[in-house]
Amino acid sequence: MTETPEKVPYTTSNSGIPVESDEHSLTVGADGPILLQDHYLIEKMAQFNRERVPERVVHAKGAGAYGTFEVTNDVSQFTKADLFQPGKRTEMLARFSTVAGEQGSPDTWRDPRGFALKFYTEQGNYDLVGNNTPIFFVRDPSKFQDFIRSQKRRPDSGLRDHDMQWDFWTLSPESAHMVTWLMGDRGIPKSYRHMNGYSSHTYMWVNGGGERFWIKYHMKTDQGVDFLPQRTADELAGTDADVHRRDLYESIKSGNAPSWTMYVQVMPFEDAPDYRFNPFDLTKVWPHGDYPLIEVGRMTLDRNPEDYFIHIEQAAFEPSNLVPGIGPSPDKMLLGRLFSYPDTHRYRIGPNYAQLPPNRPRSQVRSYAKDGPMRYEPARVGAVYAPNSYGGPAADVQNFGDPAGWASAGEMVREAYKPHREDDDWGQPGTMVRQVLDDAARERLMSNVSGHLAQGVTRPVLDRAFQYWRNIDKELGDSIATRVNSA
Repeated sequence: MTETPEKVPYTTSNSGIPVESDEHSLTVGADGPILLQDHYLIEKMAQFNRERVPERVVHAKGAGAYGTFEVTNDVSQFTKADLFQPGKRTEMLARFSTVAGEQGSPDTWRDPRGFALKFYTEQGNYDLVGNNTPIFFVRDPSKFQDFIRSQKRRPDSGLRDHDMQWDFWTLSPESAHMVTWLMGDRGIPKSYRHMNGYSSHTYMWVNGGGERFWIKYHMKTDQGVDFLPQRTADELAGTDADVHRRDLYESIKSGNAPSWTMYVQVMPFEDAPDYRFNPFDLTKVWPHGDYPLIEVGRMTLDRNPEDYFIHIEQAAFEPSNLVPGIGPSPDKMLLGRLFSYPDTHRYRIGPNYAQLPPNRPRSQVRSYAKDGPMRYEPARVGAVYAPNSYGGPAADVQNFGDPAGWASAGEMVREAYKPHREDDDWGQPGTMVRQVLDDAARERLMSNVSGHLAQGVTRPVLDRAFQYWRNIDKELGDSIATRVNSA
């Protein structure tokens, strides 16, 4: 008895219409010209021509996965945010990335790594957008664009250029702390699973009684921090440029779900004005001896996206997604990012990006927004304006009526932060070199910096770089200068 072959589902157009052929265009005779009326061919070509959205200006190359966040400690005394209440479990999405490289760049270039989290809470999406470092290169958003351009490619040759990088860094001494991190072991993590994540910025938490606290987030990898030596990273750049993306995907696929434990540092609201470092300066950390880590919960990534483009490339993280109980701080870089992130999403993937699968809230949306390209969710508000007489939603005064902000007054100026008593650009990186790094780590730092400076950095930038490192630690700076000059 002959078995009937299983019927194969037919190909359709994007509109669901069956197509006549997967291989042959419609022509006038077998050897004749192609006809414009072959709408399926036109659709395939037009779709292909538009297959790529603009890549992110920064953090273009990345990987991500879905998972859950579970609260393991009671921090309700500090925040009323729903996702941080005892025993709460929240679905989430994480995306890790390099910063300066393009979509096709190697995962193992020396670069900071992005660490972006989206929590699908009952009060809307909460986004925590940070890096694998607790600090950053600059403290004012006016310099961010210039910094990124110095790390990208030259406009004349289209090549990456170490001279351009060090020119910016040595003219921006506030970068010293971050550059010390970047040139150390953590500048090239072994994998995304083996790096910590940090909010870097300071945020505000507000509890149920209206009390305010300043906080910093720390995501500690449960796999242990590990790194790649420069030589190994260089080899992998040529043999497996997607090694970090591959590692995350295959680990989750095999059931080896990575996890991170979230901690926060909590500073009483009243401590900020007189703290020894400016607590809102993105180039500074809060020493743990001053404000120790407090455990919050654990995030576990256990589900790969079914389609990378839909769920990771179109994922839109924005620090302006703040739920009740969480607010911004006077951190100038954070305040600049509140505008910049949603603005770049509107450009890159359209004004209705919040309706895409990775960005769509799990909670009900009652927004007065309407229309625009690619919109498919109606405005379920009775009338598309406010106020209205037709049962439209009203602002949530109950949740946002507490003091979630801070007082500020003064003349309009363009000035740096007012210095606190121990504020300077060299102190914290110097402490890191002398007290945090062991002898082996200091040797690797010196080797990484010397190798980087030896690749096309010209005078007088090179001389400034030597002084830059002497300002951090004289012995280290002298050793770097000796090594580079004798190369």
